[in-house]
Amino acid sequence: MRAPASPAGIEERAMTSRLQTEIGQAKPFRTLEAETVLNIVRTADALLRDLDGLLKPHGLTSTQYNLLRILRGAGEVGATCSEIRERTVKEDPDITRLLDRMEKRGLIERSRGTKDRRLVSTTITKQGLAMLKGLDAPVDALHARELEGFSKQRLRELTADMEQIRKRLA
Repeated sequence: MRAPASPAGIEERAMTSRLQTEIGQAKPFRTLEAETVLNIVRTADALLRDLDGLLKPHGLTSTQYNLLRILRGAGEVGATCSEIRERTVKEDPDITRLLDRMEKRGLIERSRGTKDRRLVSTTITKQGLAMLKGLDAPVDALHARELEGFSKQRLRELTADMEQIRKRLA
């Protein structure tokens, strides 16, 4: 005999989920999809807090760190503000102000194009490169600790799942 449908679309689950316990929610989530999205958001927040904790003694946020990595990858030609915006992991509504702060610290440089003066290219400085080089191993070790116990195959599957979600949202 089949169990009756749950009221208002709430999916019945026998056990309280870990997320319910973490956020102090007594009632089950309305849907498995809602619980999954909240788990993704909560996990992303925990990972970013971990990274921000590692970067804070260096005077960087995860957004600034990401910007430095983008510029290191861009090489000597650098990147325009719009190119940086396209490549950021986490959207930042005010890239210009972020660049201003990082330029004042000597981590990046901006220069106008010689052919088209409207284009401003941003490059990473030697100081910015040195900071990144010093952070490469600690950040790699942090990620290894965070994902310890997951097989390479499972990590590839998780990556593919996240990419599929973003593709549907694009």
